[in-house]
Amino acid sequence: MSKYDGEQILVVPRRLFDELGAFQGLSTDTERYIPALLNPSNNFFMDRETAEEDPGHKQIIPYSLFRHRDRYLHYVRGKSGGESRLHALGSLGIGGHINPVDERGDPLGHATYMAGVEREIEEELVLSSRPAQRIVALLNDDSNAVGQVHLGVVHLFELPDEKVNAREDALADLQFQATETLKGPLYDSLESWSRFCVDTMDEF
Repeated sequence: MSKYDGEQILVVPRRLFDELGAFQGLSTDTERYIPALLNPSNNFFMDRETAEEDPGHKQIIPYSLFRHRDRYLHYVRGKSGGESRLHALGSLGIGGHINPVDERGDPLGHATYMAGVEREIEEELVLSSRPAQRIVALLNDDSNAVGQVHLGVVHLFELPDEKVNAREDALADLQFQATETLKGPLYDSLESWSRFCVDTMDEF
């Protein structure tokens, strides 16, 4: 049996990303990409086992950052996390795949995507409130096998306090870190997407 157990996930063709303007690293030009990526005529659900080995498609992954003043939520990916290739790496991003369970009245559109964002956060974190958020960037890393099949959408949540707890063991050592710590002692231990965010977080 597949370790993904028939999971269906939201993808777009790689050629769409290339047509919009492929980049390596992080782009804050969200208006160039988001409307096209979330246009139901451009995306569809695909078998995850197939998608993980198919660089001809990009899996759309919300990557939510949580900030209180100048401190960002940071954790270490535990062994119970879904992506074994990222275990033991530091991360700032909370999120995962968009699945058919997220479909709303606009199948494959913006409301479906945002429902997936909310579901992933609800599954992974306990927050004292539901803070305001905004999409601030996109992430792409074609330098490794994981990145070649994923495209990240960075959401920034501004928190009124640091009252956050993890619901899953996969989020180990959950705590807020100052930007200077992320740019200094912790930087080399971060997964590539988080390093891209740290490099650019002064623009968020």
